Amino acid sequence: MVDRGASALSLPDDWPAHPDPILALNRMGSFDWDLDTGLMHMDAVAHEIFDVRSDEYDGRPDTLSIRVPPTEARRLDAHVSQAIKDGSENYGAYFRVRRRDGTLRWTHTQGYIRRDETGRPRRIIGIIRDATQELSEAEARREQAALDEARRQQTNVVQITTAALAHAHTVQDVIDVLKDTHGVTHLGATSLVMGLVEAGRIRLVAEGPEGSFVPGTLVTRIDEQYPMSEVVRTLAPRFIESPEEFAESYPLLWPHITDLDITSAAYLPLIAQARPIGAMGLLYNDRRGFSAEDRNVLVALGSSIAQSLQRAMFYEQEKDLAQGLQQAMLPRSIPSVPGADIAVRYRSGSVGRDIGGDWYDVIPLPGGRVGAVIGDVQGHDTHAAAVMGQLRIVLRAYAAEGHAPATVMARASVFLHELDTERFATCLYAEADLSTGVMQVVRAGHIDALVRDTDRSCHRLPVEGGLPLGLSAEFGRLEYPVNTIELDPGQTLLLCTDGLVEQPGIDLDEGMRTLRALISTGPDDVRDLADRLIDVAEERGGEDDVALLLLRRIGLDAQRSGGRLQQLVGPGDPEALAESRHMIRAAVRAWGAREKADDIELVADELITNALMHTEGSAIVTLRVLAGSDRRIRVEVEDASSALPRRREAGESGVSGRGLLLVDRLADVWGVEARGGGKCVWCEFLASDRE
Repeated sequence: MVDRGASALSLPDDWPAHPDPILALNRMGSFDWDLDTGLMHMDAVAHEIFDVRSDEYDGRPDTLSIRVPPTEARRLDAHVSQAIKDGSENYGAYFRVRRRDGTLRWTHTQGYIRRDETGRPRRIIGIIRDATQELSEAEARREQAALDEARRQQTNVVQITTAALAHAHTVQDVIDVLKDTHGVTHLGATSLVMGLVEAGRIRLVAEGPEGSFVPGTLVTRIDEQYPMSEVVRTLAPRFIESPEEFAESYPLLWPHITDLDITSAAYLPLIAQARPIGAMGLLYNDRRGFSAEDRNVLVALGSSIAQSLQRAMFYEQEKDLAQGLQQAMLPRSIPSVPGADIAVRYRSGSVGRDIGGDWYDVIPLPGGRVGAVIGDVQGHDTHAAAVMGQLRIVLRAYAAEGHAPATVMARASVFLHELDTERFATCLYAEADLSTGVMQVVRAGHIDALVRDTDRSCHRLPVEGGLPLGLSAEFGRLEYPVNTIELDPGQTLLLCTDGLVEQPGIDLDEGMRTLRALISTGPDDVRDLADRLIDVAEERGGEDDVALLLLRRIGLDAQRSGGRLQQLVGPGDPEALAESRHMIRAAVRAWGAREKADDIELVADELITNALMHTEGSAIVTLRVLAGSDRRIRVEVEDASSALPRRREAGESGVSGRGLLLVDRLADVWGVEARGGGKCVWCEFLASDRE
């Protein structure tokens, strides 16, 4: 029960020690509620009305809950809050107090809201009095029921539904909110229909109960004789109060829904920014007619739904745009690589335009080699995705040119630094020779790779790394260590971004252990395993994107026909020369010719050095196994010069001239071949057979 006849009230300066005598004479208590501190002081009469002693009350309104039933307290709090929100100067309300003996007494309060010069409420000064004699219990119950019903409709329908709609991201989310217990049921409706305006037509996006779809209404013109078309045309709600009115007004629709026992309906235009974006219909089978209050509630609800629906439509458009940009930056397809089974997956975890810069790539390389890339550009926006696309392309180009993995990473870092962006990127690049299993790994601030063994056990692949791309160029630390391992047939290399590992409240090591356990218990097929890992990431949710690349080395056919490695060594690139030596030694050992590793490495180093010293271009070094009656390892060094090498006698103090002599002494056979505009110096070593 509400009374808005309150008037301004002033308390004596020595209040509450000396209450206002007029108030005391009329058995009215007074209170002063400081909204800043939350404390509410009351005089002795107010204590008596609430039936609390002064030593029981500590100045906190919550303390009075021992006397005010919860339902009464919630109703009173809502009324006071609404008066403050509406900018009212005063309010009045009836509520019940339960005294010590258990009896309920009606109480009336009047409050005056004092605000500062900015309009902010600071204090509420008011009176409190016993109103039991003033009201009969029957009248109080009837008024209370009416108030509860009005508040239930306004709060439960508008406020609760609006709060739920605040979390709706998509159009389907909006429909789901309206169809759950906070939507249609609170309105008392049997079902809901909704349509969106698209290109001058209305497309149905939510229909009534199952089996109620009306043929021909999936897409309708705005000028047709349907209720949703009418409210979109007129921008005014349409309340249908009886079956007879429905049948007369909409003869095209009514014959198809007579089995639904519709007694009334409310159709609302959904208007946002002064234009209709859709329409909604609520169908009832247990009521006739709509009161003025019913109509106001429904119109207010329609306005709230329209705002949420427009927000959802904008979100879906932005999401589609962002995902389209992101997908355009990622590889459109993954090439088929002989000797490997590869699966890639991507999960977008952000909302709206907030997309990540995660990427993967698979790069086929000459000589049966393949490059596998995983990376993550800093940030979650379209700029991160744009930088990712450029970085992916240049890294692929550097790798395809034949540069060593460390050189590929260093050049990519320089590119990113010169891109005029403040972003940096983490990256891991693995270059594998699938015939031998020799794999070189370079890491730029990225999380470690994982390897799953043939027995399904999974171990982390800790490799020494350098700074993230962009930062290493900025700080002049472009040296990236190269780590060489051997990937056996049946083993699977897993590269991923941190979105698959990091979880709230869990450190990186624990996340890696959890991931290893998932991989160990996962299916054997790389595609099925990739699907399972992405499903787990989807279940966790999170705003971070996930990129995933699985590469499983398969078969021994390549080894039976002879392994092959190839690498480009550029002039003035001592790191590439050192990496080539390391690669050759690792490959020779992997091919079972450990006793020849030192000789082959030394000879190859001499041939590469000669090519770099006596020509102006790069050298291409190729290492292969020749399978035949005798098993041989062949080293080829190709350059762009047609001048043939000459064996020279070095003097006692000479620093050169011994290269070909060394080749002649250590190799079983060697020679020179013309190659287009250049030549190839080759040599072969007999190697013992191995299983």
